[in-house]
Amino acid sequence: MVPVIKIEGNSIAEVWEKSLVELWMNGIHIKTEYDKEKCPPSKDCMMIMVIKEPFSEPRIHLAFPGGIEDLEKYRQEIVYGIHDHWINPKEKKWTYTYHDRLTNYHTLKNNDEKINQLEYIINKLADTPYSRRAQAITWIPFYDPFTYDPPCLQRIWCRIVEKEGQLYLLMNTHWRSRDAYRAAFMNIFGLTELQKFLADKISEKIEKEVKVGQYVDISDSYHIYGESFEDFENRFLSSLKKRDFYNPDRTKSRTLRSDDPVVISGFEYGRQLIEMEKKTGKIGSLF
Repeated sequence: MVPVIKIEGNSIAEVWEKSLVELWMNGIHIKTEYDKEKCPPSKDCMMIMVIKEPFSEPRIHLAFPGGIEDLEKYRQEIVYGIHDHWINPKEKKWTYTYHDRLTNYHTLKNNDEKINQLEYIINKLADTPYSRRAQAITWIPFYDPFTYDPPCLQRIWCRIVEKEGQLYLLMNTHWRSRDAYRAAFMNIFGLTELQKFLADKISEKIEKEVKVGQYVDISDSYHIYGESFEDFENRFLSSLKKRDFYNPDRTKSRTLRSDDPVVISGFEYGRQLIEMEKKTGKIGSLF
């Protein structure tokens, strides 16, 4: 049977790290539709991650396969839709973006009917904060199953709770499939940034502060691909032995605070790359 693993913690860096360790130790081996020749089967489980304080520090894990600039680009992709114009399945380009599905959901058969689901969540919770109906979906059932790259994120669900006079926006996300090592950290970073965006918008509407509350992340298939095993062992697992979870000395730390000058500089570099993309229409490096 596929194991069901639950991880709890305060920060996104802490919970993501724990989830990979548990997956590696207790996941099953199973084939995927993307396996390359001679690659071993993936490690897989069902994963539930409970992040109690999504913006607690240290927030940035240095072992995710990407640069800090990629986090800023992904944040703007999720929250502001900077890459929605890349959707062009006829040319074998992107078949979706999460932002497009969440803010511009349509049946494709009738493109005149488009639904901004994030706007609905904001208005619904501003009016009825305890509602259980504040959700958004991505899946288009007569289209996505037949594409080469269907969305992994399926649904987000939000509700506002009050604790000691303070309002908090809770968010749950449900994923059908997830590359735990190469994608999950960026996913969580981007979705919690969306959670903050929604909280801020609701705050504006009700003229009362709504803080970011608990984030729960549920994956039906949380996996590490066989082709990633070597990099995972050399990059991720080795860092557990060589570095502290957090150390002010960056050379000895697996994580960084989001207010660290290196992180701030990385985010700024990401914004510069975005501006270059707007001017050239191409993805690239400043160097």
